[in-house]
Amino acid sequence: MRNYKLILCGLIVACLTSSAWAQMMAPTCSPHDRQVLVGVDSTDPVCEGEPHWDARRPIPWQVFAQGEYVGPARTAHVPEYRLRVGDDLDFVYRLTRQETTRPYRLEVGDKVSIESLTDPNLDRDLVIQPDGTITVLLLGQVHAARRTVEELRAALEEKYKEFYKVPAITVTPLQVNTKLEDLRATVDARAGTGGQGRSSRVTPEGTVQLPAIGNVPAQGMTLDELKREIDQRYAQEIEGIEVTPVLVNRAPRYIYVLGEVPNPGRYELTGPTTAIQSIAMAGGWNVGANLREVVVFRRAEDWRLVATKLDLKGALYGKRPAPSDELWIRDADIVIVPKSPVLWADEFIELVFTRGIYGVVPFQGVNISVNRLSNF
Repeated sequence: MRNYKLILCGLIVACLTSSAWAQMMAPTCSPHDRQVLVGVDSTDPVCEGEPHWDARRPIPWQVFAQGEYVGPARTAHVPEYRLRVGDDLDFVYRLTRQETTRPYRLEVGDKVSIESLTDPNLDRDLVIQPDGTITVLLLGQVHAARRTVEELRAALEEKYKEFYKVPAITVTPLQVNTKLEDLRATVDARAGTGGQGRSSRVTPEGTVQLPAIGNVPAQGMTLDELKREIDQRYAQEIEGIEVTPVLVNRAPRYIYVLGEVPNPGRYELTGPTTAIQSIAMAGGWNVGANLREVVVFRRAEDWRLVATKLDLKGALYGKRPAPSDELWIRDADIVIVPKSPVLWADEFIELVFTRGIYGVVPFQGVNISVNRLSNF
């Protein structure tokens, strides 16, 4: 009996010792380390082709314990956005109020005051008429548009010397920049949405239409390039105005997915979209779809047609972790998921034997039984 007690005590001590030893030798890890999964990164170097599942390695899959439902701050979709037909723009007008380097020249609609220290009867306030002239006492019509204030004063002084030895004429501008004020009145929206602006859409000919300068090319320009073009055109007509274009709505981008998909049709591109994502937008793929030869048609900048074939079967069935065929889809692309050879043969048999000769002229005495290949 005593021997049994000794053996039992020895077993208990051994178990306790092994348990303590196991705890001591167990690897320690932080909660962050337990979130590291094994996966494949498409940028991992490979000798040739693309990385496969055997290239798995630890990847920091989830940085934050609660997840990243908002996603990371990815790089910009495009390095610079160039305007295209159908883009909606707002143009914000601002008065520069900067000192000009050249004297101001009077315009049609400006208002000036003519005064004479010699004869107060010559004093009057005048508006430059549409023909660019003003009507003054004794002289009749005198051209004033496109002249500076000093040039107009000198011209009146010289003409009045016919009647006065010392005319002593003074010209005082009362209202200037009438073209600028007219433009402000045209784009003034303070009674509506507020501010000074004008909305316009890039027309099919690639232009936007703005007051006082008409059609301005916009197709293929960046917003900065369009701003410089508009400011230069306004500077030739009206000084003291600055215009800032703002992209409000992009022209819709569409792709077309058809073939062996549940919901073929046109889909809008609201963000970067890949070939697999385009198939997902159409509801996935039908049984019998040839996922090894997905066709993508694309129009180049000069509208010529280019095409390629994609092998997406391995990716869609989880066999390829980093498929090189998972390319980005572009505006106006056509994605076609074709039928598999089995479905082609099945349709041929149905066309010939069900709707074709056998359906019109059945053969007497011959029993033709055709099984649908899709059931295999």
